[in-house]
Amino acid sequence: MLGWGVWVSLAPVEPGQGGRRPESMTLTRLLPSLRRTLPDPISHDLWPEATIVTTTDVVVSGISLLRLVEVCGTPCIHSGAAIVPGTNGRPSDTAKTAVLVVRVTEVALHASGNTVIETDARLDNLRLIWSETRLINRASTAHSGVVLIARRPVDPELAFTADVASVDLPLDLRVGDLLAIPSRPITTTWALRPHPLTGTFAPAPDLPQSTSRSFPSDQPAWLSALE
Repeated sequence: MLGWGVWVSLAPVEPGQGGRRPESMTLTRLLPSLRRTLPDPISHDLWPEATIVTTTDVVVSGISLLRLVEVCGTPCIHSGAAIVPGTNGRPSDTAKTAVLVVRVTEVALHASGNTVIETDARLDNLRLIWSETRLINRASTAHSGVVLIARRPVDPELAFTADVASVDLPLDLRVGDLLAIPSRPITTTWALRPHPLTGTFAPAPDLPQSTSRSFPSDQPAWLSALE
């Protein structure tokens, strides 16, 4: 982890599943207003080679993720050579790391008191490094805290159980925000090229077709299904 300070353990959050790690007391965490000029740090070994972060973007091998979204929409992915851990940035000859960009589509308050969001992508069964999730389309000056991400679209008719990832993000997330999440490295050869997000030869799960429904409660139906 690049930054200042020491690790401070935080109590586990229910019903969060994995992803969140003890947070480091970086300058931007202590003084969120600094994010206007100082980007939150990243663990460079967990991102593709030549990854550069700014206050509002992530640039991977010269490709701006914000620009990628402008061209391709969301969700979208960009891959690059994985970093060999402990080598000060040396790229791997065979391993690839991908970065997924998703858009926030719903924001609500979970019964646990935590912010819970839904995105425009299905995130279960993906090899994502949740602890590196970051907001990229704006520099938030809000304090960070536990945010629960629904890992798959919630359909109340299917009675999905709670399937969320617990991450550390600014607490002023809003609909339309963009999140960048790196994947765990996968090994590729000239003949074998697994999907960069699943690590297998199966494609990433598609977003189910949405259907229009009316719900009597003021609470979003997808949030009720998580509780």
